[in-house]
Amino acid sequence: MRYPPHILEEIRARLPASDVVGRRVRLKKAGREWRGLSPFNSEKTPSFYVNDQKQFYHCFSSGKHGDVFTFLMETEGLSFPEAVERLAGEAGVTLPAPSADAREMETKRTGAFEVMELAAAYYEDQLKGRLGTSARAYLDRRELGPEIRSRFRLGYATSERYGLRDHLAAKDVDKELMAELGLLVSGDDIAVPFDKFRDRVMFPITDSRGRVIAFGGRAMQADAKAKYMNSPETPLFHKGQVLYNLHGARKAAHDRGTIIAVEGYVDVIAMTMAGHPNAVAGLGTALTEEQLALLWRHADEPILCFDGDGAGQRAAFKALDVALPGLTPGKSLRFALLPQGQDPDDLLRSAGASAIDRVLDGARPLVEVLWSRATESTPTDTPERKAGLAKSLREMVASIRDETVRRFYKDEIEGRLRALSPGGGGGGGGQRRTGYEPRSGGGSTFQRKPRPGDPPPSPRITTKFNPLFAGSTNSGGTAMFRDREAMIVSSLLAHPELLGIEAEDLAALELDDPDAQALRSLLLDQAADADQPDVEVLESRLRRAGLDGAATRLATHVRPGDRWTLDSHADRMRLEDALRQAVILHRKSGALNSELRAAERALAEEGSEANFAWLCDVKERMAVVAGAEADAEVPESDDTAAA
Repeated sequence: MRYPPHILEEIRARLPASDVVGRRVRLKKAGREWRGLSPFNSEKTPSFYVNDQKQFYHCFSSGKHGDVFTFLMETEGLSFPEAVERLAGEAGVTLPAPSADAREMETKRTGAFEVMELAAAYYEDQLKGRLGTSARAYLDRRELGPEIRSRFRLGYATSERYGLRDHLAAKDVDKELMAELGLLVSGDDIAVPFDKFRDRVMFPITDSRGRVIAFGGRAMQADAKAKYMNSPETPLFHKGQVLYNLHGARKAAHDRGTIIAVEGYVDVIAMTMAGHPNAVAGLGTALTEEQLALLWRHADEPILCFDGDGAGQRAAFKALDVALPGLTPGKSLRFALLPQGQDPDDLLRSAGASAIDRVLDGARPLVEVLWSRATESTPTDTPERKAGLAKSLREMVASIRDETVRRFYKDEIEGRLRALSPGGGGGGGGQRRTGYEPRSGGGSTFQRKPRPGDPPPSPRITTKFNPLFAGSTNSGGTAMFRDREAMIVSSLLAHPELLGIEAEDLAALELDDPDAQALRSLLLDQAADADQPDVEVLESRLRRAGLDGAATRLATHVRPGDRWTLDSHADRMRLEDALRQAVILHRKSGALNSELRAAERALAEEGSEANFAWLCDVKERMAVVAGAEADAEVPESDDTAAA
């Protein structure tokens, strides 16, 4: 059968060419490619190359060239359908049934791309026309001239309510398809569908092949409800799986051997203007595992460059938590923070491209950020606090799935922990030399000894002390899982003003309790309908929905040590940190339990030593973090509380 192109693309995206080829050919890293002896000819000098970014192999001795499907056909004699079926099974991609419906769906998908291209062209024309005068003036003030507008295909959605709709309708585009692609706002309560984007500068979002799949819009009016707005999820667009400008950045990323992830559309454009065309951006969400996989596909150590404010630090820490489990030999991240209160566009205009270069040159390795976050948020002036620091760091290291990377991280962290104690800690082995020295002025943060020619460091990543950080866990039993989800949802019910920064994490969270699930839906509705969610409005919604009883029941499951989060006068910064850590731990708990089930299935299917070792490893990690959570649950004695 003929497989839809997007299915083949998804298989290629999930299976790097070096992984598939490496099962048959011993490959060694050679710059940005992999090299080995030809599987097609007998040779002594390697002339066979594999490129993961371009998804192909090339054999100079035989002249053969192709992708992962071609490789299986050439080396194992499989037919194309057989190669697709095998690799789809390995990648976890479901193949469509060979039917007329599948062909019809692919035809519809092709038509959808054509409609999005028509919309992009329409927005470009509007920016150049009479109605785009104010938008052009805005872009001129931001120093985004005609060349940049053309390169990134910037456009303008006029304030007309039916401008795009009528333009596409004149080209025989069905209104239902427009709505399905997120171009119109429609619904049972909307009599006449209207344009979703109005009076906004438009940024087309493309897939890896450069086809327009969605849009981002920047409001022209200062009092607009949402400054930036993205297309909703559509059959073409899943924002957690896409990076803005990836198509445009691919060649530069390959040539330079690195890729830079920033926070927004204009940040990408500013980085490009500063001489870094290998820049991409997320789409209004924290970095996802899928986006991280895309970054790693184009560079071994992508640089995450975030704004130097609280939101930028939170984004860096979330990215760190997402990355830790997936670290593999040679694959990591570096972090660069911009000066306080500035984004790439601000820094470029105020200090020039050289200032951005200095920030990127000072990017810090992941292990440094991991250590800084823990040590700068946890005092280490008592043995108990040092023990809490050690426990939290060991839990984070335990989340690394790759055994080799986990072992090296464990060695590094243990060495730094020993260095916190006078004389290098106990054990008669003396202090382990890690290459890091304490910063002047005391304190518990360590840094590498400076070397000649080192670039200036980027701004330090810091965080406030969070009392839940040292005592919480990644995993635990059913009661722990229930208590944690009760704390998260009940805290947001008590403090709906936090929904603005927690809504996306809340939407993606795995919840077991029916009350928690129902209340989450209500909270997300509240977040979508209000710029600043209000407690009284939320309470009224609870009563109308008949969920006030559910809120009361759920609150009874919040552990005594966490009940301070329900206090309306709770410290905002402490509360944000507590919620962030609870969400991280809850997400990790679900991931560990899922991995446990997968390991159990694998062992049942094949009783190999490798599968048994995997199961033991998962259980060991769960035991470590479950024990930590159990310790955190022990209530203080009266004497301790009185002290």
